[in-house]
Amino acid sequence: MSFYVENESGAEFSFSIEETVERVAEAVLESEGCPYETTVNVLVTDDARIREYNREHRGIDRATDVLSFPNIDYGERAGFDRAEEEAAGCFDPDSGELILGDILLSADRVREQAREYGHSELREFAFLIAHSMLHLCGYDHMEEEEAALMEKKQGRILEELGITRD
Repeated sequence: MSFYVENESGAEFSFSIEETVERVAEAVLESEGCPYETTVNVLVTDDARIREYNREHRGIDRATDVLSFPNIDYGERAGFDRAEEEAAGCFDPDSGELILGDILLSADRVREQAREYGHSELREFAFLIAHSMLHLCGYDHMEEEEAALMEKKQGRILEELGITRD
């Protein structure tokens, strides 16, 4: 699996963002039964930049904590077989890896939300990566039932990794 992580915000954390992305993303992919080696791009940015992306891509003119841009139109959650149907745009021709998509995460929001929720920045960062990875696997939270399912999966994954609300 390939994870490309860029920290354009320059924010420093007490943990390795690269290692955290890899651990959490791999745990999500394993829990979802992804049969492919994958590629995920992660950009850690700030509130100003994520606000631009949010305005550009979603028509919402405010900062947010994380944005997910899935590369696959699953049709159903974790329907990875759909990638083979759309193979031309889903697999990297050089590596053969499934290109899941992009994650943009605001370092400002990681810090702010960690303080607000009373847990570590590691826990908030990992939560947002798990949340976004589930989006890259075809999950959404527009309906109450979907939101509950995502919450349950995120909580279980972080608990299994020992990343709790300490």
